[in-house]
Amino acid sequence: MLYRARLRERRVVWWIAPTLAILATTIVGVGPVSAAPLVSPRTPVAARVDLNVYSPAMNRFVPIRVLRPAGTPVPRPTLYLLDGVGGGETGSGWMDRTDAATFFADKNVNVVLPLAGRASYYTDWEHDDPILGRNKWTTFLTRELPPVINATLGTTGRNAIAGLSMSALSVLNLAIHAPGLYQAVSSYSGCARTADPVAQAFVTSMVVSYGGNPFNMWGPPSDPEWAANDPTLHADRLRGTQLYVSAGTGAPGPHEALGDRDIAGNPIAFADRVVIGGGFETVVNDCTHRLAAALGAAGVPARIDFRPTGTHAWGYWQDALHESWPMMAAAIGA
Repeated sequence: MLYRARLRERRVVWWIAPTLAILATTIVGVGPVSAAPLVSPRTPVAARVDLNVYSPAMNRFVPIRVLRPAGTPVPRPTLYLLDGVGGGETGSGWMDRTDAATFFADKNVNVVLPLAGRASYYTDWEHDDPILGRNKWTTFLTRELPPVINATLGTTGRNAIAGLSMSALSVLNLAIHAPGLYQAVSSYSGCARTADPVAQAFVTSMVVSYGGNPFNMWGPPSDPEWAANDPTLHADRLRGTQLYVSAGTGAPGPHEALGDRDIAGNPIAFADRVVIGGGFETVVNDCTHRLAAALGAAGVPARIDFRPTGTHAWGYWQDALHESWPMMAAAIGA
């Protein structure tokens, strides 16, 4: 049986002139933070803080999960860790499907996970959407949330950001739109293109999968906002940021096995992983080659990790997080 830490609650009211932001926080002591079978009773895990942070731009509270390493609180840098197309709204994939809670338990960093933003591409939408609501994620993540995190946790003010699949594009665009905010960016299995018809079809498929209208995001395909959010067209604006980008080929690899924790012996899940996950990663691989070419043409250094196999799956994103962490840690002083 997994050890469950006792809970204690406190409420914090935080003023940010000229707007009031109310943070309802729940502190959870050192102990497992999910029911995922990655933690043994003796495995150290990061302490968890749950926040509700008000966004004036979206006029809503956004649930935020923070992982803090065990030990005496001291000023630490911050890693923002974004989820995939589901936005973590039914549970963070990073928490439930990777070893993030244990991996960061002894790391000198606060890990911040927004648990919202499904199918939003974590960008500022031009119009409210009848299904997905008001999305002003660039504003929230770059202007509203960091001051709250810095003040509440007493951070060093140095930041990294990482994302996968949908948010692998988002983290690059957030760095482009907020120069200097992030010292390091890691992008795992994303299609970092938005301006050409194939890329627009890919983005559209993500948005409509949750009932959203992509025209409410960046307008019709002819709208200049699509090009404004294409990192391959603005690679030069990533200069000075430490970059890690990874993608598989779509071919079955070490995590395509019936014993994989997300397949769990289910042959249907295995077939879905190989066919659907493989197909997605094939598209991602092409996008990533184009991003690598754009970065090279702009003279922007980056570590590009093209795996020889691998589908669109959490096992590879956990591997990529481990691989990219030393680079991010060095960049933010962790």
